[in-house]
Amino acid sequence: MHKFLLVLSFILIAITNSFSQDLKSPSDFLGYDLGTQFSRHHQVIDYFKHVSETLPNQVLLEQYGQTYERRPLYMTIISSEENIKNIDQIRENNLKNAGVIEGNSTSNNPAIIWLSYNVHGNEASSTEAAMKTLYTLITEKQDLLKNTVVIIDPCVNPDGRDRYVNWYNETSSMPYNTDQQASEHHEPWPGGRPNHYLFDLNRDWAWATQIESSSRLKVYNTWLPQIHVDFHEQGINNPYYFAPAAEPFHEIISEWQRHFQTEIGQNNAKYFDNNGWLYFTRERFDLLYPSYGDTYPTYMGAIGMTYEQAGHGRAGLGIMNDEATELTLKDRIAHHTTTGLSTIEMTSQNAEKLNSEFKKFFDNTGLKYKSYVMHGNSDKIEAVKHLLDKHDITYKYAAKGKVSGMMYGTGKEGKYEATEKDLIVSTNQPKGKMVTVLFEPDTKLNDSITYDITAWSIPYAYGLDAIASKQEVKTSITTKTPTLNTKDTLGVGYISAWNSLKDAEFLTALLQKNIKIRFNEKPFTTLKPELKYDRGSLIITRGDNKSSSDFDDIIIETANLHKRKIQSIATGYSKSGTDLGSPDVKLIHKQKIAILSGKSTSSLSYGELWHFFEQQLHYPISSINTEHLHKTELDKYNVLIIPDGYYGDVLNENALKKLQTWIKKGGKLVAIDGSLKSLANKKGFALKTNKVKDTTKTKSNLVPYAEREREATNKLITGAIFKSKVDNTHPMAFGYDKSYLTLKLGNDSYSLLENGYNVAYLEEAPKPISGFAGKDALKELGNSLVFGEERIGKGSVIYMVDNPLFRSFWENGKLFMVNSVFFVNNNRFEL
Repeated sequence: MHKFLLVLSFILIAITNSFSQDLKSPSDFLGYDLGTQFSRHHQVIDYFKHVSETLPNQVLLEQYGQTYERRPLYMTIISSEENIKNIDQIRENNLKNAGVIEGNSTSNNPAIIWLSYNVHGNEASSTEAAMKTLYTLITEKQDLLKNTVVIIDPCVNPDGRDRYVNWYNETSSMPYNTDQQASEHHEPWPGGRPNHYLFDLNRDWAWATQIESSSRLKVYNTWLPQIHVDFHEQGINNPYYFAPAAEPFHEIISEWQRHFQTEIGQNNAKYFDNNGWLYFTRERFDLLYPSYGDTYPTYMGAIGMTYEQAGHGRAGLGIMNDEATELTLKDRIAHHTTTGLSTIEMTSQNAEKLNSEFKKFFDNTGLKYKSYVMHGNSDKIEAVKHLLDKHDITYKYAAKGKVSGMMYGTGKEGKYEATEKDLIVSTNQPKGKMVTVLFEPDTKLNDSITYDITAWSIPYAYGLDAIASKQEVKTSITTKTPTLNTKDTLGVGYISAWNSLKDAEFLTALLQKNIKIRFNEKPFTTLKPELKYDRGSLIITRGDNKSSSDFDDIIIETANLHKRKIQSIATGYSKSGTDLGSPDVKLIHKQKIAILSGKSTSSLSYGELWHFFEQQLHYPISSINTEHLHKTELDKYNVLIIPDGYYGDVLNENALKKLQTWIKKGGKLVAIDGSLKSLANKKGFALKTNKVKDTTKTKSNLVPYAEREREATNKLITGAIFKSKVDNTHPMAFGYDKSYLTLKLGNDSYSLLENGYNVAYLEEAPKPISGFAGKDALKELGNSLVFGEERIGKGSVIYMVDNPLFRSFWENGKLFMVNSVFFVNNNRFEL
């Protein structure tokens, strides 16, 4: 028997050696030395397939999704043969440890580390480093895999990466040119950083608006690693950044998480010191905003970290930085590989401690608020549920009864009578700390210098009333059977209320089917049956659609598909208010929409609009490059949307005259955020900048050099939420109450329109209800515009000081955009 086992072991060793001999390095497989070319995404995936096929007992490759441009998304699981045999049990044990699934986990579970590369497509060295890290781990660091499972996502953003790589490969000199002014160091718009829809995927973890993010979350939440590293690149003159992170740290982060970041950082520093490589820590990159690749995993129990290598899209294969040091792709690969392996090493050395502390993180008994209760429009409730489902966060409906707690609307303690339609999200669940972060009414800041926005609470973003209770609120079991509409061929038509983005999706679906629809500018009550309808309701009459032989079938099928409750009406005569033939009941035009893109346009803002119309409203748009604006026939369009951007050269005097001529004939211009600067104070436009006398200029010059950055925060607004007053009788605000919570991203301030409609605005001495706003910036916001309309001739200019589509997560702002396009100034014919 012993002789048999000995022979068997020799056979297994021989097989393993055979596999290892077949394993190629990245350079041998690709046919060029790693770091001398940028690899296209398919080449990277081919290499990972080669490794998994050569070492199937240690490397598993799984496709978890596909990008908008149909590139595959892969993750690779690497460990010892013994661990791979038991990989499902290891994964389930980890989830049991977190309490996500029931049962007791076994002891000595391997620690799980997840390495994410290339979330920003033009930070391209990290995907090259992913190949080298995989190869080195398998060939030289097998001992680290005995008590770890390493998950590698080699490219989080394949569409952005290939956009950058393809451009660079076709542009660069041979050999590469290190001159900073060379064309290969200056990407064209929009650059490779974002994904297909030009979203920054590193700001999309929590909101998961993009297919890459939602696909990744499905698999991430089936693993919940103890360590997560997000590999990035920064400016060419900044050497390398790794943990520990900068303040502010969110208060939910545990002492252990803070401590072990430092431990990992010190281990990274050891290797960098040995190589004479420069680095920095504890600066710039904080742990607050929950939608990053370091914060989201942190709030899910991991040690979440960002590693930043000098380079970015400017560096190419090599560049001379400002210190006359050549920074090469090979250098960048070496640095990222070193920190990746160093982090795996620390994970292996502390696997047992990582598991025990991971379990402690999911003890939520000390959280201040036990329940968050939301009430309001049912569509908005459903939208929140859809988001929570992406994170595997549970929720229930409330039982009838009083709920006491902190009222979001007032910021004070109060009581509320809950109903079975109200949604409850409890912190008494494994992901209770993430619930706290996403729902807390006002995030605690221990430092005003932050890397991103400082307010994001879900009830504010989704336009829901809410209460945060320190008690566990009673729940009920509510089963909802969807109500299907039935057709009424004898009625004069159908009416549907206007309250949410789902109503807008119903509208655009009907327009795409060439159904004519009206909306009312004044409330009315129908006669048969007697029902009240507020402004903006959709009125679909049989008389307007005589050419549609299957009118009823189209309306009913579309309404049921979009889960809209529509009402058949017997007569166009109203009991009160306007009749259906009133001049105040206006036809909605099938708008022809153009959006500016290209140089001078914010790619992120354009991407938000592109994604919104294409993926949410499913409504066609035309993209017009700014370079072609001067020769564009604007009369072909009813609406022109100008995203956020810097249009100094584009919107020159001639361009503004052209726009004004088009507007006077009936065109509608929608200007967002930074684009307003090109219209403000210009002849022919009513928009004026708010001017507050600067009494601090001399004083600021006396501020010590070391304190200037902090002093500058007095003039900043870093993503704070303000309550604005709304004129909801204006078509732009149909479907809204008399107030709106706006997310203000900067300190731009414009006076109330003297000639026009101030649809949403801040009153005197506003203060944020959540987030940071500097004292000097606040002085300029009193009596300032948020949204407004100016009539010019037959047309209109819509001013959107704040971006209602920001990162596509500010759900409650989206209806303002729809209203602006389809409802505002609808008195004219087609152009």
